Amino acid sequence: MKQDQGTRCGASRRDFLTQSTGAVALAIGLAKTSLAVDETARRSRDVPWLAEVQQPGEPPAAPAPVLSPLLVDNDGRQITSLDAWRKRRSAIAAGWLDFLGPLEVRRGDPPRLEVVEEDVVGSVVRKRVRYAIEPGLNTEAYLLHPRDASGKCPGAVVFHSTVDHSIRQPAGLEGVPEKHFGLKLAQRGFVTFSPRNFLWPDNGRIAAQEETKLFQQRHPKAKGMAKMLFDAQVAVDLLAAQPQVDPNRLCCVGHSLGAKEVLYLAAFDERLRATVSSEGGIGTKFSNWDAAWYLGSSIKNPDFKREHHELLALAAPHPFLLVGGDSADGAASWPFIEAALPVYRLFGEPARLGLLNHRKGHLVPPDVELRILEWLETYC
Repeated sequence: MKQDQGTRCGASRRDFLTQSTGAVALAIGLAKTSLAVDETARRSRDVPWLAEVQQPGEPPAAPAPVLSPLLVDNDGRQITSLDAWRKRRSAIAAGWLDFLGPLEVRRGDPPRLEVVEEDVVGSVVRKRVRYAIEPGLNTEAYLLHPRDASGKCPGAVVFHSTVDHSIRQPAGLEGVPEKHFGLKLAQRGFVTFSPRNFLWPDNGRIAAQEETKLFQQRHPKAKGMAKMLFDAQVAVDLLAAQPQVDPNRLCCVGHSLGAKEVLYLAAFDERLRATVSSEGGIGTKFSNWDAAWYLGSSIKNPDFKREHHELLALAAPHPFLLVGGDSADGAASWPFIEAALPVYRLFGEPARLGLLNHRKGHLVPPDVELRILEWLETYC
């Protein structure tokens, strides 16, 4: 927190050593060694409260959901190795992608960004950008970056929640400050990209029913979450392509609707180093996952046997923090963490997966906002 912005974005001792000594070759060698040590230290550190979010806490009022075992193969044998888990992981991922269904478009090179509007907020440059999310279909996002950054910065995809003002929320233009994640992370040295969800025809209003019908006409075989996942991965493509961004240090965060997008993106995009999902409702029965723009009513069928502990497991070993307030997520979410922790532990200790339950409802308290930012700063 006390580092200057240039240091957070990748500035090293190289420039200092080169300028202050005549031994250029020695300086570069020392700088490379220093960078390697710094990177190793950064990757090995943990938030001091990791153990706290890996405890079950108070039991939920309702009975815990019955979750299928993750570390059991198709023949009923216990999985105890990473090789065996990777085979199981491929099968789980394929099953979910088959359920989500295919879109009629495929991702290619990152689309071209058109800067529509730009301003400066203190140490941050904020740009509203437009791009083609599908052929003939444009959308918008906010791209924020530190004004005076040197070196490569970590990058964060930040999803907005269900508010009329959509991407203006994470960009710090509207809504409560605790959900200005795009702006807050940019102030801490991140480049952030906040894309508009497809349920918003423009930045100022949601039209879920109408936009879902249009989506289903374009992609009759796909569920709404397939579209959200596609759009989220395009956002990662665009973020990773920014010249200021270190493509090996990418993360994502979202609240409510945005938390749902985070869950699927973390499960299916291995480029992400760290994730925070706040109050999305991890269980398929915890919130409105049966809406047409998410998974649809088929998840209510008796033959639908999948649950989202599988997606948590797909995200392993990348650090994943689930935040709840005993509204969409909370005490009832613990069994999902408990089910996925053994998968994380296959990759070694510590397992960086946990549940932070603030018990204050469907919001982001200021102290929890700081922990969310700390998680991303530590692990991205």
